[in-house]
Amino acid sequence: MSAIVLRSVSVRLGGRLVLDDVSLSIAASDRVALIGPSGAGKTTLLRVMGAHLRPTCGEVDLLGGSPWRLGAGDLRQLRARIGKMYQAPPLPPRQRVVTAVLAGRLGQWPLWRSLASLVYPLDIGGARAVLAPLELEDRMFDRCDALSGGQRQRVAVARLLYQQPDLLLADEPVSALDPALARSVIVRLVETAQGRGVPLVSSLHAVDLALAHFTRVVGLREGRVAFDLPVEAVTKTHIDALYAGVPAASVAADERITAPRLTRCA
Repeated sequence: MSAIVLRSVSVRLGGRLVLDDVSLSIAASDRVALIGPSGAGKTTLLRVMGAHLRPTCGEVDLLGGSPWRLGAGDLRQLRARIGKMYQAPPLPPRQRVVTAVLAGRLGQWPLWRSLASLVYPLDIGGARAVLAPLELEDRMFDRCDALSGGQRQRVAVARLLYQQPDLLLADEPVSALDPALARSVIVRLVETAQGRGVPLVSSLHAVDLALAHFTRVVGLREGRVAFDLPVEAVTKTHIDALYAGVPAASVAADERITAPRLTRCA
């Protein structure tokens, strides 16, 4: 059974068509890299997959059902099963690293445990286990506002791993890391997904990481799927065509939108 199924999904944000007739099916065994120019729709696609953005048109099935046919409580439970990492992780600045990591399971714990963990970390060993491979064990009791951008990004990865979700979604998880550390983080994410038998979908600007560590590559351009191929079938011709004529420093509105407005499909 596919963990994610998108059928003819389109999304309009602020009158702009950001995703255009996207259809994808992703199984539990898939490790999918989303690549493409800035503004291609990668972030928006991940938000649709995470049940945080309802498409303007089309159908979405996540982990066996349609999120938009669920009541509020069931939708919260579904979202708690999906691990999401953002390019700029929303970590409270005064929060300790250990507390930020343990927050990965707040949606799974009973209310009393969630509240208690915010006051005093209840699983220090569990937090240490996911922070150590990311070279952050020594920062476990530091405040998040004392960390660099790359360290905050790794804290977000640790929180994602601690959550142990049924679906892993990562939006540019290594954009603030040096090449060696970026590779180690990607390897950690891939190995975790493989070990738990859950799908991983990650957007990446680093095409070399996508080709080296993922089983499948989806190229997006102007909101449409340009190609969807096993990694061994992706050629230099595919990559050159995907990025042809795109300014290296271009930044599109798609990557900055935080409060979308849905409109009717054209």
